[in-house]
Amino acid sequence: MAEYSQPSFSISIEEEYQFVDPDTRELRGFATAHGLTLLHDQTLSKPSTGSPDLASTPVTGTPICRDIKQARRELLRIRREMRQLAANHGLKMMVAGAHPFSHWDRELEESPRYRALIEDTQFIARRLLAFGMNVHVGIDDRNLAIDVMNAMRYLLPHILCLANASPFWQGLDTGLASYRSVLLDALPRTGIPNAFRSLSDYQNYVDTLLRTNSIPDPEAIWWDIRPHSHQQDPSRPRTDAGRNAQSNTTPTEQAALEVRVCDALPDIDDVLAVAALIQATVAWMVDLRHRNMSFRLYDRTLIAENKWRAVRYGLQGNLLDFGIEQEVPIHDLLHELLERVEPVLDRLNCRQEVSHIHTIMQRGASADQQRHLWRQSGEDGKAVVDFLVSQTEQNL
Repeated sequence: MAEYSQPSFSISIEEEYQFVDPDTRELRGFATAHGLTLLHDQTLSKPSTGSPDLASTPVTGTPICRDIKQARRELLRIRREMRQLAANHGLKMMVAGAHPFSHWDRELEESPRYRALIEDTQFIARRLLAFGMNVHVGIDDRNLAIDVMNAMRYLLPHILCLANASPFWQGLDTGLASYRSVLLDALPRTGIPNAFRSLSDYQNYVDTLLRTNSIPDPEAIWWDIRPHSHQQDPSRPRTDAGRNAQSNTTPTEQAALEVRVCDALPDIDDVLAVAALIQATVAWMVDLRHRNMSFRLYDRTLIAENKWRAVRYGLQGNLLDFGIEQEVPIHDLLHELLERVEPVLDRLNCRQEVSHIHTIMQRGASADQQRHLWRQSGEDGKAVVDFLVSQTEQNL
């Protein structure tokens, strides 16, 4: 069994933001880590005097943070900046996995990366206005990152059950907890990845795609979990975790695992709870490796069965426990996961954030809340938008 040093477990969070018209509640634009995409509209293209242009949007992801407490402060700052950016143009900021009713057949001001995606996937990408949250956990050793990625695949459906926020699409109740997941799975190189025997095995896979012109760079691999690099903004002071990164990355990068399965979530406490649970799960799996133990690896096709259940039912359903080959209520499996990660919570300074998982399970995930309000309001999509805007802005 290989020996590994203790990773930093630093954390960063990326969110995608929607900008909506306060009168019609229609989508008017959105911001992602790759920049801003705008619907052609004079309100956006000609900002009022003294207001920053939307094209100079701030970053949508936090810098590398030493713990979830720092991530909270950074995420609050970013959300406040985005809210102000929207307000400068008479718009509201909203976070959710998908807009409840807007249609996507209008012309878009496309970013270079989005244009490349359109060229590669044609019509598929034009219907992909769905919004996610990505969580990066610093793991420093790239070989260890592959080991943990292999094991973490099994728990991605569990995490998605907590982090679903896209029950509606173009004004219809899809009957799903995460319609965003269905949209993304239409693209190549998405969903649950295969297990890799080693870092070299993974690198050979990437090199093959690069040599055959299948991808322009590894960023075009959009799995629900992938090896990645924390990107440290050089203009920001570096955290202790950033200074202590091992030498197999550049001075502004850290080897990390990126979990991409989550919908964008409106409630910032939900965001931080899910992010902290992901961080704690990574730390637990590293601890297993230190104790010469390993998490049993299951075939991707079996894990995909559970992902479908998470997409369809969320917290209201059962997942398959492949160890006993039985259906088990997702609440029971999440309680079991919380017990597993409990020993690492104080070390990571995330006990308070992870405790909010119990609130999500009792209250329901965002998709459950949206659907409940939609039914109460007589299937009024505008009421759902108002609710999501309110949730997004609370505590700011």
